[in-house]
Amino acid sequence: MKSLIRLYGFVRPYRMKAIAALILLLGMVAADLLIPRLTQRIIDQGIFHRDLHIVWTTALIMLGVAILSALFAIINNSLSVQVGQSFAADLRSALIRKVQGFSFGNLDHLKTGQLIVRSTSDVNYTQMIVQMSLRILTRAPIWMIGAIVFLVLTSVKLGLVVLAFFPVIVLFVLLFAGPARKGFLGIQKRLDRLNTVLQENLAGVRVVKAFVREPHEIKRFGFANEELTGQSIRVFRLLALLLPLMTIILNAAVITALWFGGRMTMSGTMTVGEVVASVNYLSMALFPMIMLAAMVGPVSAADASASRILEVLDGEPDVRERPGAQTLASPEGRITFEDVCFSYTNDCDDPVLQGISFVAEPGETVAILGATGSGKSTLIHLIPRFYEVSSGRVTFDGIDIRDVALHSLRAQIGIALQEAVLFGGTIRENIRYGRPEASEAEILVAAEAAQAAEFIHTFPDGLDTVIGQRGVNLSGGQRQRLAIARALLVKPRVLILDDSTSAVDIETEVRLQDALDRLIESAAGKTTCFIVAQRISTVLLADRILVLDAGRIAASGTHQELMQSSSIYQDIYRSQLGEGAPTVGSSPTDASQQGAKEVGHV
Repeated sequence: MKSLIRLYGFVRPYRMKAIAALILLLGMVAADLLIPRLTQRIIDQGIFHRDLHIVWTTALIMLGVAILSALFAIINNSLSVQVGQSFAADLRSALIRKVQGFSFGNLDHLKTGQLIVRSTSDVNYTQMIVQMSLRILTRAPIWMIGAIVFLVLTSVKLGLVVLAFFPVIVLFVLLFAGPARKGFLGIQKRLDRLNTVLQENLAGVRVVKAFVREPHEIKRFGFANEELTGQSIRVFRLLALLLPLMTIILNAAVITALWFGGRMTMSGTMTVGEVVASVNYLSMALFPMIMLAAMVGPVSAADASASRILEVLDGEPDVRERPGAQTLASPEGRITFEDVCFSYTNDCDDPVLQGISFVAEPGETVAILGATGSGKSTLIHLIPRFYEVSSGRVTFDGIDIRDVALHSLRAQIGIALQEAVLFGGTIRENIRYGRPEASEAEILVAAEAAQAAEFIHTFPDGLDTVIGQRGVNLSGGQRQRLAIARALLVKPRVLILDDSTSAVDIETEVRLQDALDRLIESAAGKTTCFIVAQRISTVLLADRILVLDAGRIAASGTHQELMQSSSIYQDIYRSQLGEGAPTVGSSPTDASQQGAKEVGHV
C-alpha cells in the first residue's frame, strides 16, 4: 500500500473538494445509522402501543433522512469524480513530463508499450481507487465503527457477536490480499507484453504483409493474449471465493444475533424493536467488511499499478543538468572531442567508443564513415548530450557541454536523426516544429535547401498537406528531406545529419549538398556540419572525413589524403564505386560525379 499512498500526493491540489466529499460522507453515514433507531421507535412505541401518530411522524422523519442521504450521496459522487479525474490528468501529465526529461539511455530500457500501459491502464486503476476512497473505502470503516457503537449502546451482548466474527473476516481478507496484489502485478506485466506486440504489429503491418507473416504475427499476438487471459482468470477466480465466504460469515452472524436476541426477548430483557435495531446494526457493522473484502481486488490492482507508475516517476535521467549551468551567449560552433570513451554501462570495460579525439572548427563539414556498428550514430549523439560520456569530455566553443544548460546547448543544434520521425499534422507544422514562430518565407527557404519543395508543390494543398501517421503517405526520401528542412529551419550553429539521405537518390543528394553549402555559408556565422553516412559519395566533399573502426578513429583527413594514407578508406571507396573509380590524386568533385554515374548504372 506504500506505493498507492505516495500517489495520494497528487490529490493535494484538490484537497478542498476531497474534504467536502468526506464531510458529506459523514452526513450519509449519520443518516444511515439513524434509520435502525427510527425503526426501533416505530416498533416499540408506535406498533406495540398502537400509536398511529408515532408511526406516521417517524416514517416521515425516515423519509426526510433518506432524501437528505441521497442528496449528500449525489454531491459526494460529483466531487469524488472531479477529484479522481483531476488526479488522473495530473498523474498522466507527470508521467509524460518525466519521460520527456529522460535521456536516450533511460528510453533504451523503457519500451513504448510499457509506457503506454502505465499512462493509461495503470493510471485508471489508481484513479478508480482515489474516487472510491472518497466513497466506499472511507464510508465502510466509518459505517462499521458507528454501527458497532450503536449496537453496543443497544445491547452489549449482541455487540460481542461482532467481536467474535470480526477476526475471522480480517483473517480472510489478509489471506487473499497478498496473492491478489501479486496476481494483478502479473496482469499488468502481461498487458505490457500484449501492448508491445500490438504496437509492433500495427506499426509494421506493411512489413508483415510484404513477407507474408500474418500467421506468425497472429500466433505471436495470440500467445500474449492467452497469457493475459490466463493470468486474469486465475486472479479473479481467487477473488471470486472471497465474497461468498464473507456472505456466509455475515449470515452466520445474523442468525447468531437472532438466536440470542430471541431468547432475550422471550425473557423480557430486550424488546422486539431493540432486536430488530440490533440485527440491523450488526449487518451494518459486518457488511462494510464484505464491501472492503470485495475491494481487495481493485485495491491490489491499484497498488501494483502505483508501484509501476512510481518506477517511472522515481527514475532519474542519466543526463542531468549541473547546478549553475551556463548558457551559450555568442556560440561559434567549435566542437572538440578530448579522449572520449563511451559505454552504455557507464564504464569503459566494454566501450562503444574509445580514444575519440578531434576538433571540428566553425564552418567545417565533418563526415563520419564506417561499417555498421562502428559507433557513428553514438558519436554524434554525444554532441547534444543525448548520452553522457563515460570518460573524457566534449566541448562546445571550449566549454564542457556538461557545464552548459541543456536547453541552451540543444537550441544551437539542428539534427535529422537516422529515422525520419514525422508527427500528425501538416507539412508546414512538421517543418517548423523546432521554430513554431518561423515565417512562411523561412519555411520555404528551408524546404528548398532540403530539396523538399519540388515534391511539396506537387500536392494540391502544398505546405498545408496533412501527413498521415508517422508520414505513412510519404516516401522514405520525402520524409528524410522534411526532417532535414526541419533541422535547417532552426538556423543551428551545429547541424547533424545522421545518415539522413540514405533514402534519397544520388542526383537529389548532390543538389541537396550544394544547397546546404550555400545555406550554411549565407547564415549569420558559419555552421559546423556533421554528416554520418554509409554511402561514400555522400562524404567526398567534406572538409574532413573520420573513418571509424570498432569504436576508434582509424583514419582522419580529406578524401585525397585518405586515398593516399588509409587502406580502410580505399577499400570502402573501391567496394562502393568499383575498381575503375578515380583513386589517388582525383578531385572530390570528379569522384562525386563518378559516384553518381556508378549508382546510375546499377
